Amino acid sequence: MVFLPDESRSLPPPPLLNKGSAWLGLAGWLAALLDNGFNQRPVIRAGVHRQVLFTTVGWFVGYYLAKRTEYIHAKLDRELFEYVRQHPADFKATGI
Repeated sequence: MVFLPDESRSLPPPPLLNKGSAWLGLAGWLAALLDNGFNQRPVIRAGVHRQVLFTTVGWFVGYYLAKRTEYIHAKLDRELFEYVRQHPADFKATGI
């Protein structure tokens, strides 16, 4: 999968309850409520199955975005540490 390469499997998974999942789950629920409002249906009571579906989709999109973010940060950290290891003269410790 292009979104998450195979090397991302070595990272620990993010927690199921993370900031991205919560926000996008809330955004999905609000999108279902807005859809009900725009289509002249009762906002909360109509289409509860759609509200659950949109919330679930938002939650999983947030989870995979958090997973991709952790992968990108781990990749950048690995590249930075490799650069520091290959160029020790540029990163001398000061005797403070």
